[in-house]
Parts: sequence; C-alpha cells; structure tokens
Amino acid sequence: MNAYCRIPLAAIALLCTHAHAAALTSPDRHISVDVVVSSTGTLTYAVSRDGKPVILPSALGLQLKGADLSGKLSLAASSPVKPVRDTYELATAKKRRITYSANEQTHTVRNAAGQAMDVTFRASNDGVAFRYVVREPKLGLKQFVSESTSFAFDPASKAWLQPMSVAQTGWSNTNPSYEEHYQREIAVGTPSKLGAGWVFPALFRTGDTWVALTEASMDGSFHASRLASESPNGVYRLAPPAAPEVFTNGALLASAKGDLVTPWRIVTLGSLKTLVESTLGTDLAAPSISFSKARVQPGHASWSWALLKDDGTVFDTQKRFVDFAADMKWDYTLVDADWDRKIGVDKLRELVKYADGKKVGILVWYNSSGAWNKTEYSPKGALLTPAQRKKEFARLRELGVKGVKIDFFAGDGQSMIAYYVDLLKDAADAGLLVNFHGATLPRGWSRTYPNLMTVEAVRGFEFATFEQADQDAVVAHAAMLPFARNLFDPMDFTPMVFGDIPKIKRATRNGFELAESVLFLSGIQHFAERPEGMATAPGYVKTLLQDLPRSWDDVRFIDGYPGRYAVIARRSGDSWYVAGINADGAARKVDLDLSFLGARSGTLIADGDTERSFTQAPIKAGKTTISIKPQGGFVAVFK
Repeated sequence: MNAYCRIPLAAIALLCTHAHAAALTSPDRHISVDVVVSSTGTLTYAVSRDGKPVILPSALGLQLKGADLSGKLSLAASSPVKPVRDTYELATAKKRRITYSANEQTHTVRNAAGQAMDVTFRASNDGVAFRYVVREPKLGLKQFVSESTSFAFDPASKAWLQPMSVAQTGWSNTNPSYEEHYQREIAVGTPSKLGAGWVFPALFRTGDTWVALTEASMDGSFHASRLASESPNGVYRLAPPAAPEVFTNGALLASAKGDLVTPWRIVTLGSLKTLVESTLGTDLAAPSISFSKARVQPGHASWSWALLKDDGTVFDTQKRFVDFAADMKWDYTLVDADWDRKIGVDKLRELVKYADGKKVGILVWYNSSGAWNKTEYSPKGALLTPAQRKKEFARLRELGVKGVKIDFFAGDGQSMIAYYVDLLKDAADAGLLVNFHGATLPRGWSRTYPNLMTVEAVRGFEFATFEQADQDAVVAHAAMLPFARNLFDPMDFTPMVFGDIPKIKRATRNGFELAESVLFLSGIQHFAERPEGMATAPGYVKTLLQDLPRSWDDVRFIDGYPGRYAVIARRSGDSWYVAGINADGAARKVDLDLSFLGARSGTLIADGDTERSFTQAPIKAGKTTISIKPQGGFVAVFK
C-alpha cells in the first residue's frame, strides 16, 4: 500500500489497474474521487483536493454471508454522472435553510460468482460521501459479516480523535456512551488506548486540508460503525460494534431480506472554515418524517441535577427551577431521574400546571434500559415495547409534558439503533420532544426526526462536577467540540456555570462559560447554572441570556484551532452573536474579521479582572483585534 500510495493519482490507472472509472468531481471541481478495480480485483477509491491527495487509495467492499463482495471484483458498469440538489430546513442546527448540491455516480461491481454490489459516490464542494447497496435477488437474506472500507492518510498527517469506550465498563456497565476525552493532534496510526476503536466525527489534518469522517442516514436497519483501534501506516478501517451493544436478545449486525443499504460514509474536507460551516452530516440524512412544525420548539431549559444531583429531584426544588426558568425567560425545566418515586404522577401534574401558568414546559427523564446495564434509576423499563411506549407517551401527553430525556443505552448494535429509531417515531406520534443521554452519536437524526432536540454523546459538563481532573481538562475539551462532536449534530453538553461547583475548583473564567451558550449547538440548551449562581452575574449578562436566540439561521467560522481556541459567529434573524473561547493558560490575541457585518456597532461582554467577573464595552464591526484571557471567553452581539 505504501508504494502504491506514493504514485500520483493520475498514474494509478496506467500502472496498476484493470478498470478505472472516470473521476467524479465536485460542482466547483476542486474535489475529485477516483474509483479503481485493480488487476487482482481489489476495489479502491481515492480523494484529492485541487490535485493534491487527501484520502490515499483506500479499500472498499462488503463481506456478506454467502457473498464475498470485497475481492476478486470486476467493474460491470458506471452510471452517468448526475447532479443532486436538495433543500431542507432545520431548527436545531447551525443553519436553518440548507441547500445541498453534489454530483453523483454509481459503480456496479461483480464478484467471481456474478453477484453484484452498487457503490454510489457523491462529491460536493465540502466533501465526499459513499454507500453500498446490495440488491442481489438470488441472495435471500443478506447478512452482514464484515467490511473492507478504509480511509488511508499520508503518514505525516495528524488526528484529533476520541477513543470508543469498552462496552459494559464504567458506572453500572453503562458504556459505551461517547464520553471520553479527545486525544489531540496525535500521529495517524496511533492505536486507541482503550482498544475499542475511535468514534465519529473523527478529525484529521493532512497537508493544508482538514478532514472530518462520519456517517449518516441510520434508519434502524444497520448497525453504527466506528474506526478500528489499529490503523497501521495511517490506514483507518471501519469496525462494527462490540457483541454486548444490543437490545436484549437483539441483533448486533445488519441483515436484510430485501436490499441491504449501508449508511452514507462521509468525508468532509477543506479548510477548517469549510468544516465548521458544512452541513454534510445532515445533508446525507433521510428527509424529515411528518411532525407538526408547531411542536418543533427549540429553547433553553433550567435543570437542577447538574449541581444539586439526586437531592434536587423533589417537588419544591423543581418548582423553584420553574420559577428560575420563568425569570430567565427560558422555555423548559427538566425534571430528572427518579421523579416517579420522589415526586409522583399526581404532583407532576401539579408541577406541569404550575409551569404552564408561567409559560414554562416540563421535560421528564426515563431510563431506557432493560437487561443491558445495572442502573436502578426510574422510571425504568417503561419504554421497551411498542405497547409500553404508546401507553407511557399517551400518559405524558395527557399530563401536558412537552418531552422526554431517555438515558443509558447499550451501544451501536443494529437492534439498539432500531430501538432509538422506534423511540423517536413513537414519541413523534405522541407529539413529544426527545433528548437522548448515555447515547450514541445521532448521525443526522435531527433532520429525519425533527422532534429530536438534542443528544448527549459527549463528556459533558456533569463529568466536570465529579472529579477535579475532569474539571481541569474541560477547557481544552470544550475547545475541541465545535470541530468534532458538535460539528453536525446537536449536543447536550449542559453548559454554563458562573457560581461555585460543590467540592470542585472551576477551571474556566466566566466569559468562557458565557461563550458556551452560543458556541455549543443544542435544540434545547439545558443550562447547568442554578438561581444562586445566576444572581452573581451582572444585569447585562442576564439580559443577554434572556434574549438569546433559541435557534440559528446561519454560521460563520472566524478563527480557531481544535483544542486550543474557537471563535464562531451565529445569526438569528438580523442579529449576529460572535462567541470565542481560549483554552490556553496564557492570554491570546485574536484578529477578528467581522467585515461581513458592515458598519454595525455591537456590545462585547468579556472577562473582567478576576476569574468570576465580567466587563461590557462597545465593539465595531470590520477588522479588529481582541485579547481573550487564559481559560476565558467573550460574546459580542450585533443587532
């Protein structure tokens, strides 16, 4: 592979191929995909940007029971290139009105037994996507066995990756939940320290090109994948989930009686600005199911559990947090685990009625789990069957509850992915919003299921309240998230505390905490702060948080570097919010090019002289330089 990879792409067909399809290019012709069947029947693809290799020749293919479609292949046909154009709206993403344009081509290959497989590629101006379809009518049940798909990088490339946790480890056997720290700027080929692989999105830099790998369009028929733990010479292979990652007695790997269709595998590539502004993770997701637009209500929520933990899940405390949400003009209050035992249905009805009078919606927690972990929090086991879900969701609807937070899933097996999808569909039928915790990466589900407001799938703020080590690490971790976990999908990090954390010394300044409210994308932003901490902030900070948009219309990347700092601008209507954080231990000067704002003037809220103070000052658009304090941040508002 190494010698093969050093050959210029244009020469590959002449030197070592049996069949070489014409290159597929993006609409702007900067990105090119070469698909090759070698003389030995190996199917590969390669991706270049402006003529420079990005993904070196990498393997394609599937192994099914009774059909080896990974080798000894011949190219049977290549379809004409056709343009693809799609438009859609999202209320929980970085952009509201989204247009996707790409060029598409399908290659049909056959093995020695004459069995066929289609591989469809799409090239857009911000990346490449591909998926497999096996329609072979003579193969009745199509059972997935393994996959050859790989992503080969130049050995000099660097990676920013989160290890996959080992299934059935962690508190009460609740792993994997995509809740590890990132390994930042490591050499490609570095093995995963946990041995269970690497999660999506996976971030790389090769030459002057940034790459984010992920997948999308998970309809419940296929398992979710990850990158394998071992990546010799910078070649990352797709790997399946581990055996325990299933619904009780459910399937681990995909199978189909009809067509076997894989998710889209996505290679977003370009400048860092291209990645941060890209929507490929939802562009390749399936279109929306039917769900009332009136019920798609993004917003902000108060949440007692972040700082008060289990002791806060009592009626009087939840009533106080409803008052807090009303005072902050927030939309929801989340009532967490054990509400059924500590509050009860009758008092929940009373709380819902009280909250409704203050124009605050109530969200309630559920334990997803059956036998796959040892958690005892309740309500538990109430959502495992269609009949149970229909009954439970109907009761919540009758109570006036707006949505559910469902926690503690088993991983990425096909049967568990199907469980997620069934929950989303049944909740949609009941008109309920959904938040998944202890969960997998949603992989574009927020487009397909508009009732999905957010998903954890991150080592969120709650971890930084348990151990000082996690608190100390949260600064660099937070500066990774806009470039990886939160790149495409909504993320329930549960940010923002201005006051003290019990038994923990906060590592961040207040400006850093405030900036998270804009930087982090979540359909419902569950704020961790409690009323006492909010009371320490000046009035102008409280006003900003009262007026903070519930969703965004557009995004612009201003500056940043994964794990070090991030500055991003978001638009809602005619207003722009520019937020930045600095994870370093020294002040950072950042050049802001805000020329796109014209001659506007705005207000800058940043860190004061102490770690727990703020300053407010005017700021003008155009080109300017600001200094961000160590572990600090800012928000600038232009209305």
